[in-house]
Amino acid sequence: MDSAEFLDLLGNENRRRILQLLARKPCYVTEISEYLGVSPKAVIDHLRKLEDAGLVESRTDSRRRKYFSIDRHVRLEVNLSPYEFGTKSAYPASSRLDLTSCRRVSIDLDTEALSQSGVLNSDSPPVESTTDGQTDDESEEVDPLDEEALDQQEFGSGQRLLTTSHESVVELATQLQNLKQLERELSLAQRWTQGRITELREALSRAIGNGDPRLISDLLLALDDGGKRSESLSRELDVPVSVVEDVLEELALDGVVYREGHRWFLDR
Repeated sequence: MDSAEFLDLLGNENRRRILQLLARKPCYVTEISEYLGVSPKAVIDHLRKLEDAGLVESRTDSRRRKYFSIDRHVRLEVNLSPYEFGTKSAYPASSRLDLTSCRRVSIDLDTEALSQSGVLNSDSPPVESTTDGQTDDESEEVDPLDEEALDQQEFGSGQRLLTTSHESVVELATQLQNLKQLERELSLAQRWTQGRITELREALSRAIGNGDPRLISDLLLALDDGGKRSESLSRELDVPVSVVEDVLEELALDGVVYREGHRWFLDR
């Protein structure tokens, strides 16, 4: 899907909220309508656009209710800076991707070279020596209201910039190229990681069997940080406390979690 079309599609707040809801569990139109507080007709229109874009799919249950769920894994990257603007739709990479081909993922930067070139600590550029032995900070102060003096000072700064050594320019260009390559490799690594997360979630869903695999996996991820209360998990996952406690009790029977006092823990 073209990233510009993706941006237009996600520009609508209700469509973003629908995707946020479907990321938790499959829903039918009435559920989504109540969640958004809009008419079922408006929900159907949003779902049709999301289906046409290939982001959402539907199925009908035994009671002839039509459920909607997210169909694909995709990440939209937006890069906005004073130097460039770009968007990119990123899909999970194949598990056969060889990450060892990424040479700069370790983020091994030459900080000394960057410091000397003034890239690091840009708010406090390196102090340059003047021809009379004084530093710039020790040179004669300029009246901030003296526009002619300020113009001369700015012109002098421009002249110093123009006389930057050839080696320094080449070094900056080399560092820029290295970072651009690192940016591309990190994007590739993110896609690879996204694919592995998807595979692990699917494996976890198969291992869980019964119950809502998304809710259960989110609960397990939340507990991986340490013991938590049911109320805390409820707020974190935006799920009623009673639902959280029911799921935890089921997991406790399977020996996956256990409770100490008011806190739940993973049974590692």
